[in-house]
Amino acid sequence: MQEIPIITPEELKEKLEKGEKLNLIDVREEEEVQEGMIPEAKHIPMGEIPNSLDQLDKQKEYIFICRSGRRSENVCHYLQEQGYKVRNMIGGMLEWTGKVQRKK
Repeated sequence: MQEIPIITPEELKEKLEKGEKLNLIDVREEEEVQEGMIPEAKHIPMGEIPNSLDQLDKQKEYIFICRSGRRSENVCHYLQEQGYKVRNMIGGMLEWTGKVQRKK
């Protein structure tokens, strides 16, 4: 299995603070994102990823986020096999120290 490129929560926070345009996808469940998610992230629960491929562009890189980094890693493996450019935020939201926004 191919290795998944990673990004740390710290690196991601720095990129966002510099104003970089990144494609972030939070794959946690609805009740988890209620607690707060990275404002720039889009929410697609892990179970909906296979049906959401039409929303993703193979030319772009996507950074996947979950609570601890496990589920997002699984999503990354799946998408990488489909030919997408992916990166996993290791440590997940448990280690995120940047801004969060509560989902309404």
